[in-house]
Amino acid sequence: MRSFALALFCALPLALAAAPGNAQPQPLRSAVDGTFAPHAFPKLDGGVQGFNVDLFTEVARRMGRPITIDSASFSGLVPALNAGRYDFLAAPVTVTAERAENLLFTEGYLYTEFQFGIRKGGTPITSLADLRGKAIAVNKGSAYDAWAQKNAATYGFTVQTFDSQPDAVQAVVTGRVFATLGGNTTIRYAATRTPMLVPDFTIKETRAHWAAPFRRDNAELRNAVENVLECMKKDGSLAALSEKWFGVKPAADDAENTAFPGYGVPGLPGYDPTPHEVRCN
Repeated sequence: MRSFALALFCALPLALAAAPGNAQPQPLRSAVDGTFAPHAFPKLDGGVQGFNVDLFTEVARRMGRPITIDSASFSGLVPALNAGRYDFLAAPVTVTAERAENLLFTEGYLYTEFQFGIRKGGTPITSLADLRGKAIAVNKGSAYDAWAQKNAATYGFTVQTFDSQPDAVQAVVTGRVFATLGGNTTIRYAATRTPMLVPDFTIKETRAHWAAPFRRDNAELRNAVENVLECMKKDGSLAALSEKWFGVKPAADDAENTAFPGYGVPGLPGYDPTPHEVRCN
């Protein structure tokens, strides 16, 4: 566990703060990978900030609960959740069939998919065939590196690896490569910080849900958090938060604007198809 932790206590009316017997509501305990901008990253004055920090601080506020959000290594988050240290994870976690066998997930609040970033003024990519004869930059050892190495010969491009995604972005801006490949949110965030970078073609078959995981025995809390997420989709606040951090207005059919039926990710283990009415305060 890193030495710094974010303790966020949401301002609540006294009537909400006081439970029966004047007991204060227990804080929700959660965690993020505090090095994954723009989802969670260090603040200059200490603690962490980012899309996921803002999102689940607001979720907790609407539930009438304080929340603590620790910053820790991503590899240790799920073991800590299963050990009971956390109630759920605020970190973005890709929902896969394997993970859904062992964890309960909310529905997706974002889609994650592979996306290219190109230099401003460059020729847009309309299909993977447009990469033939070009060089792309990737973060060494990432899922995007693995995809690029696997598909380079098929589509006729070359791959240059860098120690970080910002280094890969700079390779595009300086003209060393034609494009960089990364996650859609990191590419879009990089473009808000680097005016010469433009988010471009996405590989739709890589699309998956980013959702909040819970222990398998905690369906009640999963459902309560999902209800709030659906309310935020309904009133547009989740889409507004996404646009604030990623610099792009979500499309009408993006996850930020889509309340999925039931609880969880349809078609995956842990999904509960029971219809429910969204109740928003």
